Amino acid sequence: MKTVFEARLIQKEDYSAFEAIYNDFKDRAFEEYKFELTPLEYKDFINAVEKDLIKCIVLFENSLPTAFLIYTTSISEAVELNIIHSYNMENTQERSRYLIDEFMEETRQERQNMVVCYPMLGSQKVLINEIAQFGFKFVGIVVLRFMLDGTNSRELLDMCQLDPLPEGYSMVEWRDEFYGESVQIIKEAFHNSADALFDPRFNTDEGVRDILTKITNDVYAKFLPEATTVLLYDEEPVGLCFMNLTGGSIANIPIFGLTREHQGKGLSKHLLKKSVEKLIEMRENNVYPITEVNTTTETNNFQALKMYRHVGFKEDYNYPQSYLPIKR
Repeated sequence: MKTVFEARLIQKEDYSAFEAIYNDFKDRAFEEYKFELTPLEYKDFINAVEKDLIKCIVLFENSLPTAFLIYTTSISEAVELNIIHSYNMENTQERSRYLIDEFMEETRQERQNMVVCYPMLGSQKVLINEIAQFGFKFVGIVVLRFMLDGTNSRELLDMCQLDPLPEGYSMVEWRDEFYGESVQIIKEAFHNSADALFDPRFNTDEGVRDILTKITNDVYAKFLPEATTVLLYDEEPVGLCFMNLTGGSIANIPIFGLTREHQGKGLSKHLLKKSVEKLIEMRENNVYPITEVNTTTETNNFQALKMYRHVGFKEDYNYPQSYLPIKR
């Protein structure tokens, strides 16, 4: 019998049959897709779909669900493609073509003004050829970790010996009064970066304010102002190392930036080391049971990789960050 394929947005009558497909993905989230937090329970996932917080396209083969694609347009100035999953990891490449084709149709209007971004974590790397056929471009991203759990993290950090800060420089914790200067620092640091390719907010003051507001207002994760370090020169902010917390135990650096005038002096290492020291203190004082701090950078950003390694971070894995630019 010939297989009939149909890809469409999930409907209420699909909920019962789709549950097994979703739970298959949920069971594989850590091992196959490098998720750090447990995905939503099925009932919570359906609730998010019904509230239009996320969109779910399901592929049916002879009326049976076999794969799905999840995306959202509600978080940033980009269409965020979150996951493509095939039941039992079977026929992933073939099935993905139907899903992506329907995704392109469903987002036709949004894509007139929004970039599409798709972090191809874990097993999704196999979809590079399929994604490329739709015009997606790629940036290599590496994930780095500094482990606090099961290591002598204090001793490891002490091995990072740095020269004293040059005259005129100092480091302080985040204060709300730094917000205005921070917008300009972030914009300057990221305007010509790979991040700006798949998150165009870095290109405008308004976009950077959106990013900064969401970081400091716990939208992405819990903001840690006491572990966020600001570099001052003559009492004016010139560099930033933000810290937030996901799942109560995993610290993350969402933004790290230094103005060009103050680069090349080893100041970034001071910023990074100070923030990691704060996290270790929070763990030692039982403020939060922090197990690690992680971050990402481009695979070809050798200067950043050298800095992270010097402070004690180790590269864990890499993945292709794909993006579809706006057609002008």
